[in-house]
Amino acid sequence: MTLAAAQISQFGNLEQTLDLLSRDFVQQALLAIALLGLLGGILGPIIVARQMSFAVHGVSELSITGAAAALFIGVSVNVGGVVGAVIAAAVFGFLGNRARERDSVIGVVMAFGLGLAVLFMTLYGRTGTGFALLAGQVVSVGTAGLTAISITTVIVLIGMAIIYRPLLFASSDPRVAQAAGVPMQALSIIFAVLMGLACAQGVQIIGALLVMSLMITPGAAAARLSSNPAVVIGLSIVFAEVAAVGGLVLSLAPGLPVSVFVTTISFVIYLICRFAGPRIIASRSGDRTPRELKPAV
Repeated sequence: MTLAAAQISQFGNLEQTLDLLSRDFVQQALLAIALLGLLGGILGPIIVARQMSFAVHGVSELSITGAAAALFIGVSVNVGGVVGAVIAAAVFGFLGNRARERDSVIGVVMAFGLGLAVLFMTLYGRTGTGFALLAGQVVSVGTAGLTAISITTVIVLIGMAIIYRPLLFASSDPRVAQAAGVPMQALSIIFAVLMGLACAQGVQIIGALLVMSLMITPGAAAARLSSNPAVVIGLSIVFAEVAAVGGLVLSLAPGLPVSVFVTTISFVIYLICRFAGPRIIASRSGDRTPRELKPAV
C-alpha cells in the first residue's frame, strides 16, 4: 500500500469512527461501559486486597447460569443474570469468608452452577445465546441495559460509601479487625453481593470472559503504585476508564471486537505499573518494595 493510499484509508477510518460516535447506540454503549469502568475501578482494589479474583470469575460464570435459567423460563435475561450473580456472590461470601477456604468453595459451587447452565441452554435450544453471554454485547446495550447499569452503579456506590471504612479495615488487617468487633462475615457477604451486582452487569455488557479485565486488572495495577487507599482507588478508576472507553472507541475504526482492545489496554497498564511501581515507591519512601494492603486470611 502506498503512502497516499494509507492516508486515505486512515482518513476513512477516522471518518467512520466519528460517524459511529454520533449514533445513539454507540453513545449508549460508551456511557454503559464508562459506568462499568467506574464500578470496576472502585471495587477492584478491595477485590485484590481480599484475594477475591477467582470469586469475580466464579460470579461472572454463574451469572450465565441465572441468565440461562431466565431464558428457559421466559423472563428477562438481565434479571436472571443479576439473580444468579447475587446468589453466587452471597454463597461465596458466606461459605468462603476465610481466604484458605475460598478457592475450594468457589470451585465446588461454580462447577455445579456451570453444569446447570449447560442444562438450561440445552433445553432452551440456542447455543448462540450462550456465546453472547461469554463475549458480551456492548454495542447493543440499549435503553434497558443502560438503565440497569445506572441503577446498579447507584446501589454499589451507596453500599460502598456505607461499608468502606470497616471493609478496608477488615481487608487490610483482618485479625485485628475481628478482635475489634468488626462484623467480618456480614461485611464479606455485603461486599460479595455488591461485587455480584457489578459482575452481572459486566457480563451483559462485555461478557463473562472480560469481566476480570475491568474488575481486577485496574485495581491490581493501581496497587503497584501506592499504598494510600484513596490514591489507589483514584488510579484504579482512571485505569479502568482508559481501558473501557478507550477500548470501545479504538474498536470502532477497524471493526474488531472491543474485547481485543479492552484487555490489551488493561494488560499494558498493568505491565507498566508492575515494573515502574517499585521504582516510584522507592523514590518516594526509600523502600525498594511496593507497599500494598495485606491480604485477608
